[in-house]
Amino acid sequence: MMVIMSRDATDEQIETVVRRIESAGYAAHVLAGATRTAIAVTGNRDPLDPALVDALPGVVETFRITRPFRLATRDARSEDTVFTVGDVTIGGRDLVIVAGPCAVESREQLFDSAEQAKAAGVHLLRGGAYKPRTSPYSFQGLGEEGMKLLAEVRDRTGMPVVSEVVDEESVALAAKYVDVVQIGARNMQNYILLKRAARTGKPVLLKRGVAATLEEFLGAAEYILAEGNSRVILCERGVRTFSDFTRNTLDLSIVPVIKALSHLPIITDPSHASGRRDLVLPLARASIAAGADGVMVEVHTEPARALSDGFQSLYPPQLVEMMRELGQMAPVLGRRLPRRP
Repeated sequence: MMVIMSRDATDEQIETVVRRIESAGYAAHVLAGATRTAIAVTGNRDPLDPALVDALPGVVETFRITRPFRLATRDARSEDTVFTVGDVTIGGRDLVIVAGPCAVESREQLFDSAEQAKAAGVHLLRGGAYKPRTSPYSFQGLGEEGMKLLAEVRDRTGMPVVSEVVDEESVALAAKYVDVVQIGARNMQNYILLKRAARTGKPVLLKRGVAATLEEFLGAAEYILAEGNSRVILCERGVRTFSDFTRNTLDLSIVPVIKALSHLPIITDPSHASGRRDLVLPLARASIAAGADGVMVEVHTEPARALSDGFQSLYPPQLVEMMRELGQMAPVLGRRLPRRP
């Protein structure tokens, strides 16, 4: 259910409604917009009786949301969600570029990649400390050591860092060491993990599962939002189709659909979508043209020696070229690609 407050509703009136909702055993989520304040009501029980709040001062109307996801839609919030991670703005007019090696392999490798990414103007540094792989014999990541290295490189370069979590232990470490918690495609519907990641209070980057529908994708985001964490970044990273010339198929159609349906920012991951270095740049251009709020790509100083996903990792000069081209596109589309100082 959604409770709409009047334009001139006072903080005291809003708090009174919140207390009434919570006293009935539900959760109240205050969504402050530019022109109105809405209060979303959630809870694992029957819908709230509108009569409990309809007559309270400041309440304009109440209505039920029939979609399975409530907080993620523009019914809950009409304006785009915009937030900051360190000195980086996510959402709104600004585009965000996330780049770095697929996996943290060593201190030297991570720092070299980070310096190259910073020089290119990248905003957030990605690096996997935990790597869920198809084969149990593939490199699985450095674990806590990798998380510590990410924190160290963040302190050195000033770039906020993004890393994936896979279980309760890695969530606890991410809360301590990184700035953005990533939920990988394999765990998009691991709802216990989604809740634990949300409770860190860190922004959560949620990747779409390889066979997830739009409803399932936004439903996963709803789990995070329902825990009171509004800083969610959606990521389209390719879905599995019959095509065999790329690793996955980048579903660009979902970008404008989500922009129309949801207030959450959405980026794409051309690296994992294609699995091919030569396709990352054209897919990044197409993503921005389709309305994405940014892209997430992999870069490695020596892709041939990478322990994970070397074939899809950009060389640093290719990253520079991508930043240059996206910077030229941004103003044409009414966007801006900020440069790091």
